[in-house]
Amino acid sequence: MPPFHPFPGIRYAPGLDLADVTSPPYDVIDADDRAALVARSDRNAVLFDLPLESDGADRYTHAAEVFGGWRADGTLVTDPEPTFTVYRMTYTDDHGRPARTLGVIGAVELSRPDEGQILPHEHTTKKAKTDRLDLMRATCAQLSPVWVLSLAEGLTALIEPVGAPDAEWSDDDGVHHAVWRVSDAERIAAIAACVGSTPVVVADGHHRYETSLTHRDERRAAAGPDVELASDAFMCLVVELTEDELTVRPIHRLVDGADAAELDAILPEAGFKPVPDGVVPPEQVADGTVLRRMDEAGAIAVVDAQGAARLYAVTGAFPGVDDLDSARIADALGRFPAIGVRFQHGIDHVQAAVTKGDASAGILLRPATVAQIEANAHAGHRMPAKTTFFHPKPRTGVVFRSCS
Repeated sequence: MPPFHPFPGIRYAPGLDLADVTSPPYDVIDADDRAALVARSDRNAVLFDLPLESDGADRYTHAAEVFGGWRADGTLVTDPEPTFTVYRMTYTDDHGRPARTLGVIGAVELSRPDEGQILPHEHTTKKAKTDRLDLMRATCAQLSPVWVLSLAEGLTALIEPVGAPDAEWSDDDGVHHAVWRVSDAERIAAIAACVGSTPVVVADGHHRYETSLTHRDERRAAAGPDVELASDAFMCLVVELTEDELTVRPIHRLVDGADAAELDAILPEAGFKPVPDGVVPPEQVADGTVLRRMDEAGAIAVVDAQGAARLYAVTGAFPGVDDLDSARIADALGRFPAIGVRFQHGIDHVQAAVTKGDASAGILLRPATVAQIEANAHAGHRMPAKTTFFHPKPRTGVVFRSCS
């Protein structure tokens, strides 16, 4: 099973407001978001975590200089001893109920997927990995945690926060973040033993995990097989795989090459049945009512150019296809090479794309359940690419890890 270790965390110095200097993960930030983060603070982590292409070929060297400069001037300080970081996010879920995600940040020893210790939970789409690899090479640091799920029962109880947090803040989406450092040797040993007792499942950050493997192999080749390197492990946020600690949203589909009327002809042939009185007006798509209608009908929904949606019930006639909306739609549309499919989270983004003409139609999916994720994890199966969107996203800047 994968060893799980504390490490000397690199953190923002006390006195800096983490609401101003932390950022969302790099892959959900656009140019306007980045500019807003930099305007909020000239010490925001995005300045080195997301180098600008406009800065040219030297952008990764510049990012490393910023990161190193902040360590030198005291903006970032290093823990005097190895620690774990308990990290809690509290928020309101999609049904208006209070919810939380509680996890622990540490370093998991790297292994390849076929070795059975670290299991990807879904297939990945092709994506350039050179950006994260070039940044890791330049900084020799892991700047944001990969989110993994632990199959070990009882992890949540071991990491329940004790005392006041070392830092807490709320972000612009209303998520409240709080962190606690764990330095007690007995508690560290208990957490490490628990996480290390079962395989972990990569939930979010598959590409950073794969990049960490490449970086490890490069450094091992240079240093020799008998040298222990910090890059042999990668920084993870470990959360117990339990419904109480996870909110899983779907990633919807944007369709090119077939509008809603054409999908109305295609989907019934593939096992989807139009729901009687199943037209959802645009305002009920926009306010999320469509999600409740989908749950009640056991259906997906197709968004048309007016922003309305039509419900199509899943009939169960999908032999050999996983019990997931993402798998059913991949099977149905995969029969038509002229139809293109893109991925988009957020009903509002799907509706906007279709009504603006940026996509021919949208398909809203129901989320995978925690039970489905757990069953796939135990079976060693992967879900289709872009099936799950774990919410909320941990902030970059809670803690960094040196690979040198």
